[in-house]
Parts: sequence; C-alpha cells; structure tokens
Amino acid sequence: MAQLIVRNLEDELVRRLKIRAAERGHSAEEEHREILREALGRMARAPFKDMLLAMPDVGEDADFARDDDLGREIDW
Repeated sequence: MAQLIVRNLEDELVRRLKIRAAERGHSAEEEHREILREALGRMARAPFKDMLLAMPDVGEDADFARDDDLGREIDW
C-alpha cells in the first residue's frame, strides 16, 4: 500500500479532523483515508452522462459554435 504525507495543514483543520474521527470511533489517520475515499470514489462511480447533466446551464449555444475558418491554404 502507498503512503501519503500531507504537510502544512492548518491547526484548526487538523483539530476538526481529530474531532470528526473521534465522533466516528476512528483514528485521525483512518478518518483521513475515509474522507479521501468518499471524495475521490464519488468521481469514479458517477456515470459520465450524470456528470454532464450536473453541469450548470451557462452560456449560449453560440458560445460553443465551431469556427468554420480552417486557416490558410497550404501548398502540397
């Protein structure tokens, strides 16, 4: 198994991690692993279609239109 060292965390963040771990009966290290699993596992489980549907509806269709200009002609 790989190891991950996280440096330069704010004291308050570490305190909150330890409190959360204690509330769940975990060590801070196990709670850290669980948080990473939840955060990153969610990405892998969601079907691509659902991720696309979750994107905000912003912009106009014209913003995404393809440019028909193919650039300069070249000699072969």
